[in-house]
Amino acid sequence: MISRRVALIGALATGAASPAMALTPTPPQTTGPFFPDVLPLESDYDLVTMAGGTPAAGEVITIEGGVFGTDARPVSGAVIELWQANVHGRYSHSRDTSDAPLDPNFQGYGVVKADEAGRYRFRTIRPGAYAGRTRHLHFYVAGPGFEKVPLQMYFADDPGNARDFLYRSLPTLALREAVTVDFSSGTGRFDIVLG
Repeated sequence: MISRRVALIGALATGAASPAMALTPTPPQTTGPFFPDVLPLESDYDLVTMAGGTPAAGEVITIEGGVFGTDARPVSGAVIELWQANVHGRYSHSRDTSDAPLDPNFQGYGVVKADEAGRYRFRTIRPGAYAGRTRHLHFYVAGPGFEKVPLQMYFADDPGNARDFLYRSLPTLALREAVTVDFSSGTGRFDIVLG
């Protein structure tokens, strides 16, 4: 399932697999209506704690992975942006007028640059669901030679996935698996393939 994709990336990167087994690009999806209209004072990898203050409410999770081309070569210097709803399912955005509370301690947006091996990491919280959507994270990813692409990532254990119109719009099981991540250990691996 998801581990086959990770294994194939590793095999291609080390030369243990044939280049004919090229990777399928991670499917792009909409940015949604709530890309930050005002960026937070901090925009680093840690969305949980700003300036050493009070941590955000919610279950802390870590997302790590790599950014690769379809040939499984790492995309060194790729820029990865992450934004999401807080634990209550609300975005820090002027057009999110839901009654769910804002969390003044939650950064809500972060940006990192992949290292030489294409690796990246974020520390955040499991977002709350809101009307019509399952729990999800938004990403923008771009790298040298690759255009900026919007992505969404979903949680493997979320029963809302089966009802989510964007998740269901992915036409194959393989594409849904490529954006579905297991966080049962508190850390999930989301490898991103650009192409």
